[in-house]
Amino acid sequence: MTCLLIPLMLALLGLGACTRGGDTSGGGTSGRTSAAGTGASSPTAGGRATTIPDVRESDLPAEARRILRLIDQGGPFPYRKDGSVFGNRERLLPREARGYYREYTVPTPGSQDRGARRLIAGKNGERYYTADHYRSFVRVAGP
Repeated sequence: MTCLLIPLMLALLGLGACTRGGDTSGGGTSGRTSAAGTGASSPTAGGRATTIPDVRESDLPAEARRILRLIDQGGPFPYRKDGSVFGNRERLLPREARGYYREYTVPTPGSQDRGARRLIAGKNGERYYTADHYRSFVRVAGP
């Protein structure tokens, strides 16, 4: 039931989700759009690209906006694992060398643990948000 509620909640908030579809190959090419574009491309089976939807920073939860400020400031972060390498094993983000992406916990009010929400930061300044522990992402675009 929870698996159905998360995409519904994202849709209601206007935070569309990008999922992997049937990709099991790991092949493909890395595509990008400009900062003013409508999303980032991610490889899928057969080399086709899917677009990761954009979301304005101002439309993210307040906790995510706070973590974005901490990322920009270099911390301090609330969780020990914040800033660790994100391996992109799900292959939903554009493919990059290991160590390119770092992950940060977005606190979930009422959660007893780290929860499912994360921000992923790329070395070139790109930011991605997931509310469902890496099942889908949106690219954080301007304010």
